[in-house]
Amino acid sequence: MMKALRAALLGMALAIGLPSGSQAQTLRVGMAAQDVGRLDPHFATSTIDRVAVGWMFNGLVRFPPGSIDPAAIEPDLAERWESGADGRTWTFFLRRGVQFHGGFGELTADDVVFSLRKSAAAATSAFSADFRAFESVEAVDPYTVRIVLRENVPSLLGILTNYSGGYIVSKRAVEQKGEGFARAPVGTGPFALQGVTPNQSAELVAHAGYFRGKPQIAGISYRFIPSDASRDLAFQNKELDLNYGRADQTWATRVRALPGVTVDVFEPAELAMLHLNITQAPFNDIRVRQAMAHAVNRAELSRWRGPDVSRPGQSLVPRGYLGFTAENGLPGHDVAKAKALLAEAGYPNGLTIKVIHTQLPEMLNMMQVVQQQLRRAGITLDLQVVEHATFHQQIRQDLSPLVYYSAARFPVADIYLSQFFHGRSIVKTPTAVTNFSHCNQADAQIDAARVSTDPAAQLKLWAEAQRTLVKEVCAVPLVETLLVFARRDTLDYGYKLVGSMGLGPQITEQSRLR
Repeated sequence: MMKALRAALLGMALAIGLPSGSQAQTLRVGMAAQDVGRLDPHFATSTIDRVAVGWMFNGLVRFPPGSIDPAAIEPDLAERWESGADGRTWTFFLRRGVQFHGGFGELTADDVVFSLRKSAAAATSAFSADFRAFESVEAVDPYTVRIVLRENVPSLLGILTNYSGGYIVSKRAVEQKGEGFARAPVGTGPFALQGVTPNQSAELVAHAGYFRGKPQIAGISYRFIPSDASRDLAFQNKELDLNYGRADQTWATRVRALPGVTVDVFEPAELAMLHLNITQAPFNDIRVRQAMAHAVNRAELSRWRGPDVSRPGQSLVPRGYLGFTAENGLPGHDVAKAKALLAEAGYPNGLTIKVIHTQLPEMLNMMQVVQQQLRRAGITLDLQVVEHATFHQQIRQDLSPLVYYSAARFPVADIYLSQFFHGRSIVKTPTAVTNFSHCNQADAQIDAARVSTDPAAQLKLWAEAQRTLVKEVCAVPLVETLLVFARRDTLDYGYKLVGSMGLGPQITEQSRLR
């Protein structure tokens, strides 16, 4: 069956003008997933979906391939831009001749306006909170877009990159496909979705009309292999060219020893946290939350993961982000203190908490280690393991008082704090994002920092917000895990991979299979 699929893709590639031979091969990627969730980029919240949409869509601006440096952001669908003296009016001038996939025509300002308005609406985007400061988005002419902000933001270009809500979709395709767009998306990127076989693979084909030039790889077979062992075996047997790796030292060391294989470890690190719903028992008692914080051993978690692929969490914002501070009063590991706090709260014999959790192997394995740590302090986690897409649906319905969530965001403290700890982002509210803790105690500092034009004042406010949230024990940071993929040396990305906001290697027009 797979041979027939490869042959079909090769024939398709030849039909659209790609060369045959080594430059017309299909890249075979193994992902730890049962299936994709939603490939509408404005709803792509899981790593599984984010990796794939990064190959299919563009933003007005982009991080250069292999980089996550905000200072390096460069033109993408916009060839240039201007901003007013007050920083609230921005004008973007679009490239001409950019083509959407599947015959959906040329990109125009109407598509950009539609996309950004879609991203800004909670009903049509998981990232609407990022666009709260937008007052208007208008088409000046077919190739010019003007954005007016009601207040300054820490990084407008960061919101408009090839990442999350910044992706540009085809207005006509969304209107035509409706809900079906999530499984049949249309973008302008180097690869177009050909189709999805549930629980098997998503097949992408090179976009011959890509504005940066025809990709050198004919297609991508994005294969869903949830079992680590099965995925590793397929990679060792040369059935995969690129494999989603385990952020585990033993795994990285073992795979590095394979002949003709490179293990890429890159930024951004995903900060894993236990989000505690302070409005539900038992976490409406701060003593229970404090016990949780003292029961966790971050250094042990990092040793378990391995020093090459992880580092202990130090705050409720990942280290390296603009605004991060380690001076926040984070409780240290102390099992005796945790037990004493539980007893004081009325649980001298410990307590059991029912928790919904994903079956995604990497997250499940880490949670099981945390489960063992908490058990030492008398806290038992009764894990209700569900499929990853179901996990995302249920935690957003407030069905679990404790949520393990691992995430990377644009590297400015504002976005992380706003999405996970601002009152507007509380789940099951009209403006819900990913605030599972229901904390809102630092809203004033977060809001003030966002609009401040004084960099020193911003840093001070973000630090105050972290100290407030840590004191309230809204969440317990665990470990920062770097991204890990293994590739055969026959795959050349075409750039040096230091980081990827798409959470996986970008496959561009310059990537090739030797």
